[in-house]
Amino acid sequence: MDSQRSFLVIALAIVSFFLWQEWQKDYGPKPIAAPTTAEQAQSVTPGSSTTDSNGDIRLTGDDAPSQVTETATPSAQLVTVATDVLNVEIDTSRGDIVGLTLPEYELTKGSELPYVLMRKLPGFEYTAQSGLIGADGPDDQTNSRQPYQFAQQQYQLADGSDELVVPLVTNFNGLQIEKRFIFSRGKYDVRVEYSIVNESDVSKRIQPYQHLVQNIDNGESSSMMMPIYRGAAYGSNEDRYEKYDFDDMAKNNLAINSTGGWVAMLEHYFVAAWVPDQTQPQRLYSMVSGAKGVIGSRSEVIELQPGESTVVGSTFYAGPKQQDKLAVLADGLDLTVDYGFLFFISQPLFWLLTTIQGFVVNWGLAIILITVLVKGIMYPLTKIQYESMAKMRNLKPKIEELQARYKDDRQKMGPAMMELYRKEKVNPMGGCLPMLVQMPIFLALYWVFVESVELRHAPFMLWITDLSAKDPWYILPVLFGLSMFAMQKLTPMQVTDPLQQKIMMWMPVAFSVFFIWFPSGLVLYWFVSNLISLAQMLYIYKGMEKKGLHTKKA
Repeated sequence: MDSQRSFLVIALAIVSFFLWQEWQKDYGPKPIAAPTTAEQAQSVTPGSSTTDSNGDIRLTGDDAPSQVTETATPSAQLVTVATDVLNVEIDTSRGDIVGLTLPEYELTKGSELPYVLMRKLPGFEYTAQSGLIGADGPDDQTNSRQPYQFAQQQYQLADGSDELVVPLVTNFNGLQIEKRFIFSRGKYDVRVEYSIVNESDVSKRIQPYQHLVQNIDNGESSSMMMPIYRGAAYGSNEDRYEKYDFDDMAKNNLAINSTGGWVAMLEHYFVAAWVPDQTQPQRLYSMVSGAKGVIGSRSEVIELQPGESTVVGSTFYAGPKQQDKLAVLADGLDLTVDYGFLFFISQPLFWLLTTIQGFVVNWGLAIILITVLVKGIMYPLTKIQYESMAKMRNLKPKIEELQARYKDDRQKMGPAMMELYRKEKVNPMGGCLPMLVQMPIFLALYWVFVESVELRHAPFMLWITDLSAKDPWYILPVLFGLSMFAMQKLTPMQVTDPLQQKIMMWMPVAFSVFFIWFPSGLVLYWFVSNLISLAQMLYIYKGMEKKGLHTKKA
C-alpha cells in the first residue's frame, strides 16, 4: 500500500469520526423530556427523590411514605472556608457545598480570577449535597429541622497547619449530629463525616447519602476540533469507569448495587466526585428533576439503639483531573482523565511526558522531546514500512505483467502473485502492518495532550503562551501545512485517479485550516512529528538507493 493512500485513508477516517460526533450532537436522538413537577409528585415512591421549597433535590428514605409534604426550611447562612487550594461555601441549612473555586487555577489565561467549579445562582446550580435520610433522618422530606449551628462564619487554614476542621452541629428528634468537613493542606479531597449520638430512649434509623446536582444545559459543549465530555460518570466493583451522561439519565435512572464505588460530574480538565466508604455496600443512583441532573450514592440503613453512637463519612473531591491523586481515592477514579479505549497506552505515555517535563521544566519542550523519543522508538517499523513500499514499487512491472497475462483468469493470478512475492522475498502487507502498530501509539499520545490538565495555560515560548489554546498567530498550522507539503514531495504520488490526486494536492492546505482551531500543543506535536518523519524518510531513502532500490516513481 502506498504511503500517500494510507495517509489519506487514515486522515479521512479521523475527520469522518469528528464529523460524525458533530452530527450526533446536532441531529442525533434527543433525550426524553423530563417529567414536570406535578408528574414527579405523583411518582414519588419509597427511596426516591423530590424537590424541596428551596429548589434542592432531596432523597426520601427507604422508610419514608410515598407521598411527601414540602416544608419550608428556615433561612440559613453560608460558612466560607479557605485553604491553599480550595475556596468553599457551605450552606448551613443542610450542610451542602454550594460554591467552590480553585485559586491555583485561573478562570481564563491572565485573568487572575480563580476557576469557578461549583456555584448556585438563579437559574443555574452545580452543588454537592449530602445528608441523612431514612425514617429518622433530619434530611428526609417528611421532617422539618433547624439549620446547622456553627462556631464561626469564616474559616481559613492557618500558616503552618496541615488540617482544618469545620464542624456543624444540630439536634434533631433525639439525635445529636455533628457534620464535620476536614480539609488538608495541598489536597482537593475533603473528608465529610457525621458523628451521630442517639440521645433518645428509642431506636433510630438513618441512611447516609451524597450526590452531585448540575443543570443539564450550561451553555458549554464540545466541538469537532476538541471533543470534550461534560456529564456524569461512576465506578462500581463491576465497572471501574462508566460514563452516564444527561441523555442516559433522562432515559433511565441509574440503579446499581456495589461494594464501594464512586460517582462524579466531569468537565474538560476538572472533576467533582463523591467517594463513599469503599468497604460498605452502596446504592449508586441518578435522576433528572426539571433542568437538573443528579448522580449519587447512598449507604445501607443504620439503626442506632438508645445511647448508641457512630461515625460515618465519605470523601468529596473537587479539583483538577490529576491521575495520581484520583487513583489513591478510589479504583477507576483516575480514568476520569478519559483516554478512551487506548488508556493502557496513554497512561504510560503521560508518565513519560511528566517525567521529561520534570527535567526540562517546559511543557512545550516536553512535547517535542517525547515526540522525538516515540518516533525514535518507532523507527525500525518506519524503516520496514518504507523499504517494503520501495520493494513493491520495484516489483510493479512484474506485477503488471502478471495482471496482463492472467487478466481473464483470476484463479491463476492469485497463486502467481503469491509465488512472485515469495520468490522476491516481499511481503505485500509490509507497508501496512507497521502503520497499524504505530497509529494506536500516536492516537494515544494525541489524547494525552487533549486530556492533560497540566497543559492548561502552560506557556511554551515566544507567541505561544498557552499550549491548551489555539495559536493566536496561526504560525504553527501554517508550518504544519508546509511540512506536510514537503512530505508529499518527498514521497511521489502513486494514485492514478484524478480526483484522489486533487484531494492529495490540497490536503496540506485543508489540514492547515483544520488545525487553526486545535490547541497549539497538539499542532506542535504534529509539526514536530512531520519534521522527524521527513528526516527519517531522507535517511531511509538514501540507504535504499545504496542497495539499488528505487525510491521514486519509475
